Amino acid sequence: MDIMQTIKEQVEGNTILLYMKGSPEQPQCGFSSQASQALMACGEKFAYIDILSNPEIRSNLPQYSEWPTFPQLFVGGELVGGCDIIMEMYQSGELQPLVKAASPE
Repeated sequence: MDIMQTIKEQVEGNTILLYMKGSPEQPQCGFSSQASQALMACGEKFAYIDILSNPEIRSNLPQYSEWPTFPQLFVGGELVGGCDIIMEMYQSGELQPLVKAASPE
């Protein structure tokens, strides 16, 4: 299967999806750690994909999303942004309702 199709299916198949380095329990970079902590603090389940163990996704996701850095958060199939945007939204109180609204009951 084409890698772009795989990414599209991952984004569309998970209402809250974080592409990150490592896992929420063992992040492999500070930005991924901050992003996953903010998401976990929202109290909803989310999917994640470790780009370090998926080099093809790591090399093609920036082209798919038109966003150059990691982590990348998708909610409802739309790119929210990277660590800075995630943290700004969390601190301003915008992230929690977005995540809650997208979370499957």
